[in-house]
Formats: sequence, C-alpha cells, structure tokens
Amino acid sequence: MRVRLFILLAIVIASTSCNLNRRIQKADKKFALGEYYRAAEMYKAIYPNVPSKKKALKGSVAYKMGNAYRLIDNNLKAEPAYKNAVKYGNKDSLVFYFYAEVLRSNGKYKEAMKMYERQAELSGSSDIIDNGIESCKKATEDWKKPIGFVVAKDKVFNSKYSDFCPTFASASNDVLYFNSTRVAKGAKKKNKNSNITGQRNNQIYSTKTNVKGVWDTPSIVDDINTEFDQGAICFSSDFQTMYYTLSKIVKGETLGAAVYSAQRTGATWSEPQLVKIMADSSITVAHPALDKDGEWLYFVSDMEGTLGGKDIWRTHKTTDGWSKPQNMGPTINTAGDEMFPYFAPDGTFYFSSNGHEGFGGLDIFSAKQTESATKDSIPDWEVVNLMQPINSKSDEFGITVSSDGDWGYFSSNRGDRKNYDHIYKFEVPHHTFAVQGAVVGTSGEELGDAVIKLVGDNGTIETIRPKKNGTYIQDITPNAKYLLLATCRGYLNSKQELEVGNLEKSANFKVDFTLTSISKPVKMDNIFYEFGSAKLTEDSYKGLDGLVKLLNDNPNITIEIGAHTDYVGGDESNLKLSKERAGSVVDYLLLKGIDKERISAVGYGETVPVKPDKALVRQNRFLKVNVPLTEEFIKTLTPEQQEKANQINRRTEFKVLKTTYKMY
Repeated sequence: MRVRLFILLAIVIASTSCNLNRRIQKADKKFALGEYYRAAEMYKAIYPNVPSKKKALKGSVAYKMGNAYRLIDNNLKAEPAYKNAVKYGNKDSLVFYFYAEVLRSNGKYKEAMKMYERQAELSGSSDIIDNGIESCKKATEDWKKPIGFVVAKDKVFNSKYSDFCPTFASASNDVLYFNSTRVAKGAKKKNKNSNITGQRNNQIYSTKTNVKGVWDTPSIVDDINTEFDQGAICFSSDFQTMYYTLSKIVKGETLGAAVYSAQRTGATWSEPQLVKIMADSSITVAHPALDKDGEWLYFVSDMEGTLGGKDIWRTHKTTDGWSKPQNMGPTINTAGDEMFPYFAPDGTFYFSSNGHEGFGGLDIFSAKQTESATKDSIPDWEVVNLMQPINSKSDEFGITVSSDGDWGYFSSNRGDRKNYDHIYKFEVPHHTFAVQGAVVGTSGEELGDAVIKLVGDNGTIETIRPKKNGTYIQDITPNAKYLLLATCRGYLNSKQELEVGNLEKSANFKVDFTLTSISKPVKMDNIFYEFGSAKLTEDSYKGLDGLVKLLNDNPNITIEIGAHTDYVGGDESNLKLSKERAGSVVDYLLLKGIDKERISAVGYGETVPVKPDKALVRQNRFLKVNVPLTEEFIKTLTPEQQEKANQINRRTEFKVLKTTYKMY
C-alpha cells in the first residue's frame, strides 16, 4: 500500500513538473514571437506555482517576467519581477543591469546605483553601466531643477487610452496627426488588441484648429488605418506625402514592422505603398523621419550592425529607390535603444534614447551636426538632453516642434498607473516684465494728461502717456536700471528709480507718482514736533527727506514753509510756536544742502484754518466741503470730532512761490 502511494505521489509530482515546464515553454514561445504582453501575463500566472525550493526555476521565471514587462515599458511590474529574480539567485549575466534600468525608470536612483555597481562587479565596467551610474548621480543632484520649458498635458488630444507621437501636418501648425489606441466611433476597421502591448492596435488620428484657434475633436484617418498596428508618422516638407510604420500579424505570427507611404489626393490619401528599404522583408524598420531637405529618410532598426538594441539609420533617395542604409554612428547610437527620430523645421534633429545619460526610460535629446554630412560619410553630432520638465523618469518620445520653434508636443507615460502614453504640450516660457502704476495729484485727482519719461541704462528711452484715469503700464527688460520722470502741466516733476535684476519668472513692478500742485499749498504728512515745542522728532525725517528729493527733482522752484496751529492757547504764543516750527523745517532742509535762497519760513498760528476739499470730507464725514475749520465751527462738533478737527488744523505745509529760480 505504501509503495502504491509513493508511486502515485511521484506520478503527481512528475505530472505537475511536466505541466509547469509546458506552460513555461508556451510562454517562452510567445516571448520569442515578440508577444511580450501575452508572455508577461503567462509568466505572472506561472510564477506562484513554482515551488520556492526550486530557486533556479523560480528565479528564471521571475527574470523572464521582468524582461517581458520591461519590453512593453511596464517598469512598475518589471521591478518586483527583477527583485524576485535577484532574490532567488538568477544567474543571467544582465540581471542586475536590467534591474538597475527599471529602478532608474521608476525614479529609485540610489537603489539603481547599487544594482549598476553589482553588475559592474559581475561583468566588469562598461560605457552603458558607467552611463547609468552617472545618470543616477546627476538626477539626484545637478538635474533636479527644471529648465527651459513650460509643460502641460493636452486636454483635447488625450483619451483614457494611449495617445502618442504627435506630428504637425501643415506649415502653419494648424493640422496635427497622432497615434491612439482609443476606440473610434464609426471607424470602418476596428483595431484589435495586441499580444505585444496588451492594448488595442494603434491607429492614426488627425485634428485641426477651428476659426477660434482651438483644436477640433480628433477623427480617425480611415484612408490609412488597417486592423493592424499603425505607428509613428512623418511628412514630406510640402506635406503631400505621409510616411508611417505598419506592423502586421498573419496567422498569429508577427511579421515585424515596415515603413509605408501614401500620397495626398485632395482631402484623402492614396492607397499606402511599402517603402522598400531592405531587400530582406523580415528585417524590422520603423519610425520614419525625413530631413529638412527630404534627401534622407531616417528610421529605426535592430538589423545587423547596430551598436546596441535599436539604432537610428538613414538611407538616401536615389533614382532606383533607396540607398544602402547607414548607421548614424556612436555620437547618436549607443548600447541602449535609440528611437523616434524627428527633424524640426529649423533642421534640429531630435530622438529618444535610454542609452545616453538620462532620467530613466526613454529621454528626448536634441542633436546638431558639428560637421557637414555627405552621401558617403556620417557626421558627428552634439547631443543634448532636453532635461526636465520635458524629460522625466518615465518614457518621453515622439516630439514635434512648431515652425517658430517656440512650442510643440511630445509623448510621455509619466504618472499613468496603466502605463498609457499621453500627449503633452511644451512652450518656451515668454516671460513678461512691466512697470505700472498711476499718476495722481496730492488731493487724489487723476492726472491723465501727465507724461512719463522712462530711461534705462540698457539704452531704453520711452515716452509713456497714461490713460485718462492716470494709470499706465510699460514693458521693460530684466538686468537693467531705470529712471522714471513724471511731469504734468500745473504740477511739479517727480522722479523715481527702478532696478530690475536677473529674473526667471514674469513680474510687474509698481511705481506710482503723486505730483505736487504748483497753485495751492501742500500738506506735509508725518511731520511731528515734540509736545509744545518746535523741535522735530526723528519720525519726521523720512517725510522731510521726501521734500528734499522734490526740491532736487525741481531745481528751479522756490518754496515757502508754513506752519499752523489750532486755536487752543494764546494767539501770540501760537504765532511764535508756528514760526519756530517752520524755522526748524527750513534748518533741516539747509542741513541737507538746499540753497537758502530757495526756502523761507512763515508762521501762521491759528489764522489760516483748513478749508476741507472733497477728498478730506470723504475721510471725515462730519466736515463740510469749503467750510473752514474755525473755532466757531469746531465747537459745534462732538469732543472726539473737535480733537480730530484741531489735529487737521495743526499742520506744516509748503507752497511754490516761483518756478524760474536761476533760469534767467
């Protein structure tokens, strides 16, 4: 009986083991066919059924699962798979490298550095490992601060599915094509789900701006789309020829990708034709891009001769078709993947790479030739990472740039829990800087007929004319010092300085002017004396310094300083005190360098009570316009109002006597 049970148990174990191996083999076959999504899901289902004691097998399945998820850019799921592969001692020569790559793509730079270092210990140092370590260091230090662009997710193009690879289809940038896995209403051919990505096959959509400059709801391009996978698009310089990627699957077998073209015929496109770049149709070519002159067709392939995974190649148009492809060389291509080539209208070359120094996943790079290219030679390029906020730890690719180079769109799967791609708009920030304010009189009257002269040390000379309400605004530039002089008939000039530093954000600077009337006395605010004395307090100096500035800004005027008291106290003592107070103000002005011939002091005592204007009455509703604050009037008020009225009468004023001092 025991023997039978032992045999039965052995059969069950053997059967389970065989079944497990068959399932792994089926998943391996899907992986070999490039059906990475399907393979990943199969490995995921197999993994829990592998006994922990079979460490080598469990680590192998975890590693294969990680590879499958990584190849469909699902690094969030790839990370725990690689972690388990390392945990169970997977011996693949690249396990630490791939684990480091997905950790970097997930923004875990410190952990990624450790895995890169373990990979270096295992296989020795290499350019791609050194690149990964250096990228992690820079991402946590030098690259933290976003530069150069303002980025926002587009609201019109994006759906709840993947939308990516936008490209302008007109010179005026008012037509745009892009790829999407969304379900199109009324489409002639429905897109099926892909075993490669797990999403629907990509189809091509287009949109254009309406009369208001707003993008219309995207519509499917039925002339081009098939049941298969349509990929990245480009156009000839006249936008009459479209090139795009098409991946076909026949009887469950992926045939790779090829480039097709179609001609515009009015509002539709002609029947697409295969662009025969390679004699061997089994070699994948994808992501077409034409240079500015349309002489060279650039594309992506992993054909023999690549420097790494996928490289960017180019072929020249001839009378017989297309020339033998040339690899773009080591300044563009690396041991990683280089994809999604694109030429902007100004000739700048853009592409995406996970092999150059970057934040993780695919980053977008710009490149400019450092020497002229020929049909027989590949030039060197100066390659630059576009940095944040265009690039991130996620994948960025498929950029298109406007004709003026100031804005455009790109694709990214940043922040999407399903790892779907979306279209983002980028703009070069146009910072604005301005000086603005108002010109009013001392009684608050709006001086719309004033004139402001603006002079900058950067060569700026502007004449500003305020609006009727006295307000103004004028554009200025940073890194400059400005002098503003406000003038108005019947008023004294006022001069102010403004210094604008090196600013990174838009800013407005407020500079208001209060002009002094020539025809009536002006009350000097914040002039204080010690109680019952003519001695000025320190709190008065700021207000008096404003008067000094006014006299310096208007060197041809002479003024009278007039001091006034309330009715409390004797007439003679009030008159004496007011003269002494006016004299104290004059003494201060003389001390500040004002010519004594320009200032005189008069004490009025209580003889000239204030006659309220509309502005003063608005502040003190118990007063009446043009009714003097005499002793007789004040005594009709409440005690609190009496104190306020006496305070108003106690004042120091100045008035302009002449405006022609030393002019003749």
